[in-house]
Amino acid sequence: MTPRERVLCAIQFQDTDIVPYDVGFTHVAYQKLADYYGDPDFGAKLGNHLACINTRAGIPWVEVGADLIKDEWGVVWNRTIDKDIGAVANQMLPSPTLKGFQFPELIPPGIEEHYRRFAENARDLFRMADLGFSLFERAWTMRGFDHLLMDMIEHPSFVHELLEAITEWNLAQIDLAVKQDIDCFRLGDDWGSQRGVIMGPALWREFIKPCVRKMYQRIHEGGKYVLIHSCGDVKDLLPDLVEVGLNIFNPFQPEVMDVFETKKRYYGKLSFYGGIGVQTLLPHGTPDEVRRETKMLLETLGKGGGYIASPSHSIPSDVPAENMAAMIETLRGQE
Repeated sequence: MTPRERVLCAIQFQDTDIVPYDVGFTHVAYQKLADYYGDPDFGAKLGNHLACINTRAGIPWVEVGADLIKDEWGVVWNRTIDKDIGAVANQMLPSPTLKGFQFPELIPPGIEEHYRRFAENARDLFRMADLGFSLFERAWTMRGFDHLLMDMIEHPSFVHELLEAITEWNLAQIDLAVKQDIDCFRLGDDWGSQRGVIMGPALWREFIKPCVRKMYQRIHEGGKYVLIHSCGDVKDLLPDLVEVGLNIFNPFQPEVMDVFETKKRYYGKLSFYGGIGVQTLLPHGTPDEVRRETKMLLETLGKGGGYIASPSHSIPSDVPAENMAAMIETLRGQE
């Protein structure tokens, strides 16, 4: 089976010859493992089953100062500490209004050529178009995290207007992407903390659910699968996500949900991608513990499909190279 065939079978709840897998890294973790292997190009040899293209490919973020990067929305990211994304350093919407704000152009120049080359280079992989910061995250990076949460109580009409405007902009990205040679549309939107849904399930259902329903429906109308990346304890939202048509949930954090019970409960309805803990097992376990736990996840969660093995996030900088190598050895050792 090709990697793409394995993923397609897995998300259709069928057994595969090996459990499909995917491993991503932060910049520091990648360099650490490159030094360990003595191979800066090791990432191309991992055997990952998924490939991803950003729906805004070709649009650069602009350096506006030392470790300060501005995205196309005007948001400035301070990368002094976090070299991968950064922390928001400005506020695009200082008051609860969209008046005067200009959304980025709908379709990036040359994006269809980016899609074409992507499909050619990832022919045997499960191909995804990725829209990060897709809704709640996009809104709070513009308005400010605390302000947006307070707006849900004090200025609900503004929050609806903002999220609906972002959704309409997103739909243009979706409409183009589903015409391309991809398998899945991936949305990023963190709704959870370690203790539960950030804004609570009730406010999530009021503000977020109608928007994701609309986006998921448009993706399915284009014949593609839907994947959401949402960190934290959002298990209270899984029934809603199944209802609105989600196919694949990531990152499936073992520190905040029982991955075995969750997979069992939603088998046949929802596939899971992740499950190898980046807060516990990978940074704090021994290489032998990493091998045993990874093997157990493959044998248990991988049975009957419905699972893509992966760290529960891009591997952070505090994970020892020996543990990363032990996990990769186990994933690749299935063959």
